[in-house]
Amino acid sequence: MSHPSSTEVAQDVFYVTNMMVNVCFLRDSTRQNDWVLVDAGLQNAVDPIRQFSKAQLGKEIAPKAIVLTHGHFDHVGALPELLKNWHVPVYAHEAELPYLTGESDYPPPDPSVGGGLLASVSSVYPHHGINLGEQVQPLPADGSVPYLSGWRWIHTPGHTPGHVSLFRDQDRVLIAGDAFTTVKQESAWAVLTQDKEVHGPPSYFTIDWVSARESVKKLEALHPRVVVTGHGQPLQGESLRTQLDALADDFAHLAVPPQGQYVPEQWKR
Repeated sequence: MSHPSSTEVAQDVFYVTNMMVNVCFLRDSTRQNDWVLVDAGLQNAVDPIRQFSKAQLGKEIAPKAIVLTHGHFDHVGALPELLKNWHVPVYAHEAELPYLTGESDYPPPDPSVGGGLLASVSSVYPHHGINLGEQVQPLPADGSVPYLSGWRWIHTPGHTPGHVSLFRDQDRVLIAGDAFTTVKQESAWAVLTQDKEVHGPPSYFTIDWVSARESVKKLEALHPRVVVTGHGQPLQGESLRTQLDALADDFAHLAVPPQGQYVPEQWKR
């Protein structure tokens, strides 16, 4: 079976698309054999993830750590299998830990948000938490990313309570997770065609739209030069700047669905 190859979007920043989800590989600039996995895709992402180090380092070398932007099923699917062989720490925001230690389930997705086939069938998407036990721990309180010099994590809640994004100030590279996306994730056609277009977080799983708006504003203020999001292709330059500015300026109309279980009354239309 062939696997999708990883693509380098900036120095030491790689990604691979596992069906509809992006998985990122970040190498430390000072120790080239040290790398960190960001998110773990769907269950069938195990082999593509393991192939990364073979392709880039010549042999399979486990990452120093795994960092989760959040714990939805399409971002942690390969974790249980990977952790059977990789005895490495998993880091997530403290507010995300209940969903990663078996204490809590996520609120159910909302298929009423509309906007496409993937939204309408979202009621079947898993929303149960997983139990990583003692292997998962909170990200450092100082904002640093373990084993990655020059990177920092930023709390970007809204899609989930403990959602985080990663940013490298030196060249303004942003790993945004699902704080915003570069594809209309609710639409099966958009996902298939992969047109590059900045959108809000996947609406069927977003539970706090007020926080989601503030998170987009926070990321826009960083003026990222290139972004890899959880869904969609990387975007950079002027196209990223103008579209992200527009999303931050008019989030309520561009990102928030006109109705839905989690949509605030003042934003329903």
